[in-house]
Amino acid sequence: MIDAEDQKLLDFVRQHPRLFVLTGAGCSTASGLGDYRDARGQWKRRQPITGQVFIGDEGARKRYWARSFVGWPSFSRAQPGPAHHALAALQQAGRIELLVTQNVDELHQKAGHEEVLDLHGVLGTVSCIACGHSLSRDDFQIELLAHNAWLASLTAAHAPDGDADLEPDNLEQMHVPPCTRCGALMKPDVVFFGENVPRAHVERAMNALASADALLVAGSSLMVYSGFRFCRAAQNNGQAIVLINDGLTRADSLAALKVGGDCGQRLQTMSRQLISL
Repeated sequence: MIDAEDQKLLDFVRQHPRLFVLTGAGCSTASGLGDYRDARGQWKRRQPITGQVFIGDEGARKRYWARSFVGWPSFSRAQPGPAHHALAALQQAGRIELLVTQNVDELHQKAGHEEVLDLHGVLGTVSCIACGHSLSRDDFQIELLAHNAWLASLTAAHAPDGDADLEPDNLEQMHVPPCTRCGALMKPDVVFFGENVPRAHVERAMNALASADALLVAGSSLMVYSGFRFCRAAQNNGQAIVLINDGLTRADSLAALKVGGDCGQRLQTMSRQLISL
């Protein structure tokens, strides 16, 4: 049984068969991963670390890795939820031009979705900021523990993006392993708050948007410009925008349709109705 909002979403997608999809944290909350903002688009917690601070402040960098060490196991075990599976089904049915996600959890890929652009990178790998040497986050976890056995005794509530609500007391003794090839800093392969999305990512996304029939945004408040830019581009292209989000978004005034409620349930209902026809 579908309600009036489900029907509006279904009608929109029927009228716009090739979608450019942009997803945010609301798609991953059903997988046990937290989000940063409330229904009004305001920060729920302190803003995440910036790239400038991570690189320039040794104490902040040690704090980041200690918290990440605790948060990573739970984050890496997360499994795709209804939103990821519904969008993967739509992609396999030829309904999605490109999926761009602001999330760094790779849950769309785990659900079998192809042609995913990770706008803000992924947390599952770590690379040297100087020579580019890369290794998996799991392997870096082993290195962190080898140098800091005391990290294994830490526990904390998990926070968004593999973080943990933790304020370690003995960070001065922490050793963050450098690059094994050149000795420079290792950094998660994500776009930290305040950093720029790679130009090639933006260009690829804009090209895909231009060839789509409409823009569908799921689970994002769009308060960060890196995502909101696609709504501005769609508006300039004369393309319709549909928002699926339980709360305020930055693009509310631009949307042809906004549907509230749980985005996973909305997408799942729409996908099943559309593909079963």
